[in-house]
Amino acid sequence: MADYFEYRHTVGFEETNLVGNVYYVNYLSWQGRCREMFLKLRAPAVLAEIQDDLKLFTLKVDCEFFAEITAFDELSIRMRLADLAQTQLEFTFDYVKLDADGAETLVARGRQRVACMRGPNTATVPSLVPEALLTALEPYAHTAGPRLEQTA
Repeated sequence: MADYFEYRHTVGFEETNLVGNVYYVNYLSWQGRCREMFLKLRAPAVLAEIQDDLKLFTLKVDCEFFAEITAFDELSIRMRLADLAQTQLEFTFDYVKLDADGAETLVARGRQRVACMRGPNTATVPSLVPEALLTALEPYAHTAGPRLEQTA
């Protein structure tokens, strides 16, 4: 089993500029989409908590570029858990271009910090990372080893 959660994406024309390069904002959008698909496929119980009162606030995102990509490039966005605190998570994302001949090229790398909160919109408070999310993320932690433990 891979140590990352993979979301595959084909770049469309609407994601490029006049020169044919992908807009920066799309890399950030793909991070969000990868995270959403992870929840749908690996942590559906967390989706039920989101429908209740759990909120996953994105605190910080970044992306570093290594190579250009264009329309119809095939990508693998690979998410890993980089850090776990009591109420926050940090993910890394590798953007890998997949060529028809099987070659893979790392074209970008990103990070995303997320806080878990609960309560009504006017009075949200920090919340522990849900157990169902911890369990789902365990195979994707950067450091292999025993069960993830939340740190203060």
